[in-house]
Amino acid sequence: MRTKSVKKNKINVVTLGCSKNIYDSEVLMGQLKANGKDVVHEDENDEGNIVVINTCGFIGKAKEESVDTILHYVEKKVAGDVDKVFVTGCLSERYKPDLEKEITDVDQYFGTHDLPNLLKVLEADYKHELIGERLTTTPKHYAYLKIAEGCDRPCSFCAIPLMRGKHKSTPIEELVIEAEKLAEKGIKEIMLIAQDLTYYGLDIYKKRALASLLEALAKVDGIEWIRMHYAFPTGFPMDVLEVMKNEPKVCNYLDIPLQHINTEILKSMKRGTTHEKTTALIHKFREAVPNMGIRTTLIVGYPGETEEQFQELKDWVEEMRFERLGAFEYSHEENTGAFVLEDNVPAEVKFRRVNEIMEIQSQISWEINQEKIGKTFTCLFDRKEGNYFYGRTEFDSPDVDNDVLVDAREHYIKIGEFVSVKIYEAGDFDLYGTPLK
Repeated sequence: MRTKSVKKNKINVVTLGCSKNIYDSEVLMGQLKANGKDVVHEDENDEGNIVVINTCGFIGKAKEESVDTILHYVEKKVAGDVDKVFVTGCLSERYKPDLEKEITDVDQYFGTHDLPNLLKVLEADYKHELIGERLTTTPKHYAYLKIAEGCDRPCSFCAIPLMRGKHKSTPIEELVIEAEKLAEKGIKEIMLIAQDLTYYGLDIYKKRALASLLEALAKVDGIEWIRMHYAFPTGFPMDVLEVMKNEPKVCNYLDIPLQHINTEILKSMKRGTTHEKTTALIHKFREAVPNMGIRTTLIVGYPGETEEQFQELKDWVEEMRFERLGAFEYSHEENTGAFVLEDNVPAEVKFRRVNEIMEIQSQISWEINQEKIGKTFTCLFDRKEGNYFYGRTEFDSPDVDNDVLVDAREHYIKIGEFVSVKIYEAGDFDLYGTPLK
């Protein structure tokens, strides 16, 4: 008589792409754990006999990385090192028929809204009662909090609505429960994420409710910093600035991807704004919260972007002096509004334009940093690497922004703690300081 193998399955979840994907992987792992499953995140030794790949399908390079990762684990499956490979996330949502045709050794493909079905295949039940129960993969002191799914914006360059669907806000009371559970685990900083934070509440409360959400989250004991990511410039709820100014827990930080400044390009991008309106908005931010750290991202090489339009963007970056800025090459994505346009800016020109923008930003960042020498900042310390402890001010988000470095040969700092640090040196992006005991 055949007997079942007693080998216990180990599920290795591999995450690609943005913070929203990290969050989704954490929810998946929380569900699996609650079902008594042995689950790991990106197992260093690749020991999991079942692999779930949470893919990104946003732009060319991210899609390549996702496909390469799928192929890597398929090879392992063919070699007998892995029993099953499942693929979920944005790439799978967007290209499922193509992937099923091209990479046939994957056991099953799932979309972004297929969590119950994915769990079923992994022999786990979807537990509705697990609000806020996640296996966090970030350091023990900070976590992402996804406040909405999907997006209703029509941006011509973006495929996210194809992969994530329409905007759907999570009710305030559920997010407060989730924040409380994170605080119980020792989380001190939460980063609010969504495709568009500023749209929050319109679908369920019939009004923009981001300010109300911030006030509710600020009441959670143990949460010390609340940070906002991915705001949209059109229809920005100005009452958010009041909360930022008056509530110490809400970081004076805003991540607002502006993408471009030329009015014609903004119109083609379907951003619903102009050069003048965008500039006025940033001035309003700075008037309302003078010491706000603003992060933005820009796209260069959009179809038809002329040298004059690019020069306008460069001049504007110099004028606005953003605290944080990233620039990306335009990626021509099928089924987006811009796909009908000719992708006519050569790759080498896109590359040059990114570098020119980042050179300007590097100088601005250096100048802003020089003004910080001699000042003291409260920093949250994330990690130790080599001879330094790495921390952040309230104006810096993990992985994308500046670090504050403290010499570990001279000082000891406990990871996950807030420490006052006096700055004695500053580079283009990083600060060096001494902790004040």
